[in-house]
Amino acid sequence: SRGTAGCPLSADQAADNGTERGEGSGISMEKLNYEVLKKSGYQGYILRDAPVKVLQFGEGNFLRAFSDYWFDMANERAGWQGKITMLQPIAQGLTELVNQQEGLYTLYLRGMERGERVDKRRVISAVKNCLNPYTEEGFREFLELAKSPELQYVVSNTTEAGIVYDPDTRFEDRPPHSFPGKLTRFLYERFRAGREGLVILSCELIDDNGRELKRLVERHGEEWKLGADFGSWLEKENLFCSTLVDRIVPGRIRSEEERQRLDRENGYSDPLADVGEVFGVWYIEGPESLAEKLPFHRAGLNVHVVPEVAPYKKRKVRILNGAHTGFVLGAYLAGFHIVRDCVQDPVILGFLNKMLKEEIIPILPLDREDCERFASAVEDRFRNPFVDHQLLSISLNSTSKWRARNLPSLLEYHEKFGKLPKCLAMSLAFYFAFYSNGLKQREEDAVLAERPDGEEYRIKDDKAVLDFFWERRNASPESLLLDGMGREDFWGRDLKEIPGLYPLILENLRRIRRDGAKAAFALAAGDEA
Repeated sequence: SRGTAGCPLSADQAADNGTERGEGSGISMEKLNYEVLKKSGYQGYILRDAPVKVLQFGEGNFLRAFSDYWFDMANERAGWQGKITMLQPIAQGLTELVNQQEGLYTLYLRGMERGERVDKRRVISAVKNCLNPYTEEGFREFLELAKSPELQYVVSNTTEAGIVYDPDTRFEDRPPHSFPGKLTRFLYERFRAGREGLVILSCELIDDNGRELKRLVERHGEEWKLGADFGSWLEKENLFCSTLVDRIVPGRIRSEEERQRLDRENGYSDPLADVGEVFGVWYIEGPESLAEKLPFHRAGLNVHVVPEVAPYKKRKVRILNGAHTGFVLGAYLAGFHIVRDCVQDPVILGFLNKMLKEEIIPILPLDREDCERFASAVEDRFRNPFVDHQLLSISLNSTSKWRARNLPSLLEYHEKFGKLPKCLAMSLAFYFAFYSNGLKQREEDAVLAERPDGEEYRIKDDKAVLDFFWERRNASPESLLLDGMGREDFWGRDLKEIPGLYPLILENLRRIRRDGAKAAFALAAGDEA
């Protein structure tokens, strides 16, 4: 996952954030631009002039902390000498503010790296400008950019809802309504200008994002009757790449007080300041030749061209997301509230490490050492002192999450080793305990429950799941599990058919209710006294 991608600032928020006095200083802070940056004494890398080589659909926090960062680093380390033009994807956006700041913004990368606290600041200078295609001038400049011989790449992050077919999108719209429609119009203009094709890097969080985007562009080309020659040019000269992105981007400075402090330290006001975790990796599906064409390999960056992104997505879902889903419900029942505190507890950390290293990593179709390095980075990410990741926020929709993230690992482990994985099995028991503990009230979109220490919490999931647990709020553990593990609509199969799983989950659930979640963590990890 991109994790928390963060939302772009609204125009009103940007205007509010753009002014500018350091609190208590009495000094007016000028908004960031090249001249102001020079006066501030900033000593980092800056590239002022270079041709635009990237069109970017989106100006929000995620791309500015992710792909723009990689291109900026490639300028510094590999002498790529390229700039990015952003395209505002909806009618309201950040075009005016981006252009006021001449594309500059401050990026803070924060977290843990190899056990050490990291707080980096970098002014990103890879962005040239932003276009608003919903104005006549912006749309004209958008089509003009399509003809540029220097342009090489298209990057997009239009959210999961962006790569969709919109039957109301028309060629003659200025601009076409949907993202695939805008891209089709842009590529057609480039085709008509006789230019070579582009590499399209889709960052949306859907499976096969590049292939799906290509399919929609081809569909628009056919429905708009843009011709067989255009279709052939699309196929032969353009490379639509599916990609996997991974960086948590909170986006906003944590408080107004901190923002003002940073502005005073920097010597300028920056309403476009962005925040991401220090960890980041980008997997791009494509031929080996693409690795040499892209500037990232030469710059030594954590961006990789691979034959398929699917194995890396499996690694991320099973290790990063599976770890979350595997321990957070039990950790909350044990009295914890945020992820960082959980991994600082030796019992829960022992459980997490055993689940990852002994139960999940051995069944992944990738190099074990590579997976273990990724798992070590996950522990650093969980320890991030700048992000208070709430367990209850991760608990949302845990039924579908456990089915997608943890059940496949349990099944594959059982098939490979002929036994049940203790930690993954305990995570399922934690699920049933969390969803059934002290249920007090059925609300419209939640069930109110009570933790063993008396703290109330809300279980949020699909209506069928909430109804199931509420209707069985007084059921015995045996009855609850017989019915709950047998719900094929929850799990895609009857879990009771997995040899030995029902009695193990029943024993675990009884242990959790009798001795507490902390004791259950210790039991599964093999640390029981």
